Amino acid sequence: MCCNIRYMDWTVVTYRVPQEPSRHRVAIWRELRRAGAVPLQQATWALPLHRHTAKTLDRVRSLVGRADGQVFIFDADPRDDAMAADLERAFVEGREAEWVEFLAECDKFDAEIAHEIAIRKFTAAELDEEEQNLERLRRWHTELRERDVLGAPSASEAEIRLKGSIEQLESFAQQVFEQGGG
Repeated sequence: MCCNIRYMDWTVVTYRVPQEPSRHRVAIWRELRRAGAVPLQQATWALPLHRHTAKTLDRVRSLVGRADGQVFIFDADPRDDAMAADLERAFVEGREAEWVEFLAECDKFDAEIAHEIAIRKFTAAELDEEEQNLERLRRWHTELRERDVLGAPSASEAEIRLKGSIEQLESFAQQVFEQGGG
């Protein structure tokens, strides 16, 4: 490596499980996607090493074991800067897509609050529903932030937008209170 560029350390996971029942393959696929793993080819994924990687690998081992399959896990060291950069770019692109989807959900949440205010639906039941929707956004934001170890471009905007959604809900809650809806 030249130029003092430091790339992430990676782990490669590959596994074999029976074709049927497919629920095992789906469960493994979902676990690896949830962890932000980069698919390299069928049943072969790369994960950046960070504080949550060991937990993910334990869950994958367990899922493969339940399927009576085999899992192989290797430390990976991309051979050159271009290869390392490609892998990191694929990882960041995956996280960026998730952040963009998160931002779209913030838009929907904010539009829903604006709609409830416009139609003057200041009820405790509506407030409860919107609080649950905001809690879902908060959990999702936390999950995305934990796996976005390389810092996708939209992460900072998502932080700001979540705070805006929280403020929107607080304003709505105040209006529900003032209208006697609770």
